[in-house]
Amino acid sequence: MACVARAAATAQALADPDPWHGFVGYVQAVCAMQAADRAFADVLAMTFPAAKALEARRDEAYKGFLDLIARAKATGHLRDDFTDQDMVILLMANAGVIAATTDAAPDTWRRLVGQMLRAWATPGTDLPPMAPAPAPTALYRAMVRLTRTVPGPEGDAA
Repeated sequence: MACVARAAATAQALADPDPWHGFVGYVQAVCAMQAADRAFADVLAMTFPAAKALEARRDEAYKGFLDLIARAKATGHLRDDFTDQDMVILLMANAGVIAATTDAAPDTWRRLVGQMLRAWATPGTDLPPMAPAPAPTALYRAMVRLTRTVPGPEGDAA
């Protein structure tokens, strides 16, 4: 389940002796899980009050992520203005990119994650290699597909 996978990613990131590297690995891992299973983001946003063990894992993962943020900031590599909400924003954006490009350019999400890591890093921080930009023709196909699924004035898809 998504909560268990997220808790495992958090534990692995916290075990990394380099907090910045652990943070980067966590962001990449969670976004990869989202790309592999589009329902992953939905489950992250749900609560399961009757499933006490699952909720405990979710809480543990969240507290671990907050610790990971603090550790990465302490290295001087993660910007001071980064908050846990920034990860939520990334997951929302990533879900949109995955949905839009899944057929035409399925690895586009990797580029988004790379750009966000660059935005969150302080100047001079070592960063993982940037994923290549998708081909313009692949993005065009994705945009055409999106325009065909956007509701028109009557609420029907165009």
